[in-house]
Amino acid sequence: MTDLSKTLEELCAEKGMRMTDQRRVIARILQDSDDHPDVEELYRRSSKVDPRISISTVYRTVKLFEDEGIIEKHDFRDGRSRYETVPEEHHDHMIDVSSGTVIEFRSAEIEALQERIAREHGFRLVGHRLELYGIPLDKDDPAPESDVPPSDAIGKAVQTGKVDK
Repeated sequence: MTDLSKTLEELCAEKGMRMTDQRRVIARILQDSDDHPDVEELYRRSSKVDPRISISTVYRTVKLFEDEGIIEKHDFRDGRSRYETVPEEHHDHMIDVSSGTVIEFRSAEIEALQERIAREHGFRLVGHRLELYGIPLDKDDPAPESDVPPSDAIGKAVQTGKVDK
């Protein structure tokens, strides 16, 4: 995991990456993002800071950062690759398929269940990624009946406060 006490620029320097002014701008935009921007959104934000930044520079920089393991790429089924800095603490994602909103959350129960399932199948878990896709419940109607039993893990999930809109 990446040390979040360091900036993306510092992490790049530690990896011996050459940091141009344009890469610095893109790194700062990613570092300061509270959402999971795609390349087009990163380009829009970066070009406001430095109009000389091209979309191809953003694509190359994002690929470089991803290859070096300092940002993560996500595909939230909206047809766009979205990015975030590698988190210091693991979290999962809940994606509202109707709006594209992404909510980050942590759940000790889900983590424990995944560990148990891995052990039951003879594995030691070394990593995972969990993305839940859903639509908001209508507040006026009760939740529809489901064949899936209610889960304390979901009910006790703790939001990290990061929400994409």
